[in-house]
Amino acid sequence: MLVVVALGGNALLKRGEPMTAENQRRNVRAAAQAIAPVALKHQLVIGHGNGPQVGLLALQGAAYSQEAAFPLDVLGAQTEGMIGYLIEQELGNLVPFYRPLATLLTMVEVDPEDPAFADPTKFIGPVYTRAEAERLAAERGWTVKPDGEHWRRVVASPEPKRIFELRPIRWLLRHGTIVVAAGGGGIPTMYEQGAERKLVGLECVIDKDLASELLARELNADLFVMLTDAAAVFLDWGKPTQRAIRRASPEALAEHAFAAGSMGPKVEAARRFATRTGKLAAIGALEDLERILAGEAGTTVDRACAGIVFG
Repeated sequence: MLVVVALGGNALLKRGEPMTAENQRRNVRAAAQAIAPVALKHQLVIGHGNGPQVGLLALQGAAYSQEAAFPLDVLGAQTEGMIGYLIEQELGNLVPFYRPLATLLTMVEVDPEDPAFADPTKFIGPVYTRAEAERLAAERGWTVKPDGEHWRRVVASPEPKRIFELRPIRWLLRHGTIVVAAGGGGIPTMYEQGAERKLVGLECVIDKDLASELLARELNADLFVMLTDAAAVFLDWGKPTQRAIRRASPEALAEHAFAAGSMGPKVEAARRFATRTGKLAAIGALEDLERILAGEAGTTVDRACAGIVFG
């Protein structure tokens, strides 16, 4: 069975936790421990978030001059390598030596006319108080929005249209490789208009759940799982009436709204995968991965389900 797993940024770095190399490695080590049993039984492709990491690199670049700061596509490539290195090393310590691992820098095409550029929603970088966020927004021309009780910078998050490295990913899977790909949603690229039609980078961040869904669909994956710091998808989140969704059809989920900057893209990605492939998608906590695969935890999106089942 081919399983595509998307690790949420909060599964790699806890909310409000300092973005030190030590903290990130500790969290990746915990993620590897949850993923290793699945890697031993199945073909595996791993995607991951990079919002905190790419935001930190952007802050470091801002310490120089605006002209010297690297664009977000280049920072995305840097974080794909950095996080992929940690995943490869920590997971490689838990699986047999003969099982190869590989991280691919993955370019993803987006539409420069995507309406997302007019309404930034993707959180990147560390958390701030409202006063700190508004001060930085005024100083640096950022857009900031609330993320739970904190505030963070947001950037445009256009739809992924095409993944360019599908052929090498398929080749690696045929040769038994655990593949880390489309990290952070992939490196955002577009084709310039003109006779030469050149591929160039773009200043944005692609949602990693939507990119991982596209990857899972193109690879004909048997199961697509998104892991985060929430045990399941909840209706009425944060209210006394909140309820965990155990199983739901894509159509039933479409009748409810979920936060655009957090659970919304995960639900949409799960709906797309289940609708377009007829296979299962799931959302849940990292530590519950094996139970999610068994249908015992998290939220499973199933086209055959009638409505919503709460648990």
